[in-house]
Amino acid sequence: MSQTGLFDDLAPSPGALPAGLRYEAGFLSASEEAALIAIVKALPLQAAKYKSYTARRRVVSFGGQFDYDSNRLLPSVPLIDALHPLRERVARRAGVDAQALVHVLVAEYAPGTPLGWHRDVPDFEDVFGVSLGNVALLRFRPYPPQNPKREDIIKLNVEPRSLYALQGAARWGWQHSVAPVDALRWSITFRTARQSSRPPA
Repeated sequence: MSQTGLFDDLAPSPGALPAGLRYEAGFLSASEEAALIAIVKALPLQAAKYKSYTARRRVVSFGGQFDYDSNRLLPSVPLIDALHPLRERVARRAGVDAQALVHVLVAEYAPGTPLGWHRDVPDFEDVFGVSLGNVALLRFRPYPPQNPKREDIIKLNVEPRSLYALQGAARWGWQHSVAPVDALRWSITFRTARQSSRPPA
């Protein structure tokens, strides 16, 4: 695995992806993926809740739990030891200290489960996602979506064992969603703390 700068060798073709979106297939081996799936299956995953809406995906958070009723980040348990090696590996690939990845969200998508259009909560800055189990279709559209059109949407097939990063414009100037998955899939998402210089969202 390359340890050069942040995805320096993974620049997409011009215009192919939003600026600040980077993607690496084959970040993990099949055996590494299998070990991580076993860890994830043992976690206390619960249906995600957004105010009065209960989503189909199941999640567990480490390093903070966002309360959508109060729009505040609440304390939660620290990252379990079993996921420290993955955090360290993602951090090396991103060119940051592992401790900078202050929040981790583990999510399970049963067949047919979608994730609607959103930007990640504003308490965090850079986002790094590891995809496990099966392929997912990520969709991106400019934010805010003024008169959104189908042709504005950029699509990315995220393969199992891959890693993606959302930074800069891709993080703040675009929304993303996950199309309903065809088969069981998991994601492990790492986030850095929000930069204090960034104005309120």
